[in-house]
Parts: sequence; C-alpha cells; structure tokens
Amino acid sequence: MAESLGHIYVDADACPVKSEVYKVAARHGLSVHVVSNGGVAVPRDPKINLVIVGAAFDAADDWIAARAGPGDIVVTNDIPLAGRCVTAGASVIGPNGRKFTEESIGMTLATRNLMTDLRAAGEVTGGPRPFSPRDRSAFLSALHEAVVRLKQQR
Repeated sequence: MAESLGHIYVDADACPVKSEVYKVAARHGLSVHVVSNGGVAVPRDPKINLVIVGAAFDAADDWIAARAGPGDIVVTNDIPLAGRCVTAGASVIGPNGRKFTEESIGMTLATRNLMTDLRAAGEVTGGPRPFSPRDRSAFLSALHEAVVRLKQQR
C-alpha cells in the first residue's frame, strides 16, 4: 500500500495565499499546519491545524523546519526557512509560485545575503514588488503541480 502524502506547512504570518492552500488541500484531502506567532484565523476544519508559536525570533521557522521532510510541502517566502526545508527533502513554494529547489536555493540564499549586506551599508535597494493576481495564479499552479508530483512519487 502506498504511503499517503505528508502535510502542507504554511509560514502564515505574512502569507497572502492561505485561502488558496485551504482549497487545494481540501480538494486532495491533505492536512495543513498553519504556523504563526498569533492573530491568524483559520477555517473550522479538522484537517487544518493552527499552530501558535512563541514570539521568539524564528519560532515559526524552527517549528516548521523541525517537522518538514520528504512528502511534505512548505509554503514560505522566507529564504533561510526555504533552504532548511529543501535540505530536509520537502517541496517548497513561495506565495508567488516560485519553487525553491536544491539547484536554486544556494544562489537564492547568496542573493538574499548580498541584498541584506547592501541594505545594512545604506544602499537603497527597494522592496519586493506588490503581490498580484498573476502571483496568486502562479502559486495555485505550483501548489497543484507539487501535490500531483508527490502523489505520483508515492
């Protein structure tokens, strides 16, 4: 008998695609762990688990990284967390549909660190572009692909 698909972990505090995760998870019968420092509402559904972590720096990231692994999907825009989860074997998707992979995570982390250093040195680097309907659509497509791929691997 094939193993069931793991879980979807959502780094929820600044995640703009939580409702999309809930819809895809319901369609495929998957469990979702919505991890937050607080103040996030989730639907009443036995397959959706709200996890409130402490206010400590990276508490949500640490909770997710300690549990995510092969067969799981992680939704985050946090690049260091994405790196930790990719290393653990999880499929990782950004809210804009970006797939973090073993091949891409090293360069992504290096770029993030460079931008952090430039901002610390006083360089004005701007922020991320606004979240768009195209991002939402790309996310839904990437999440669906990840679920299908993981189901096929089982």
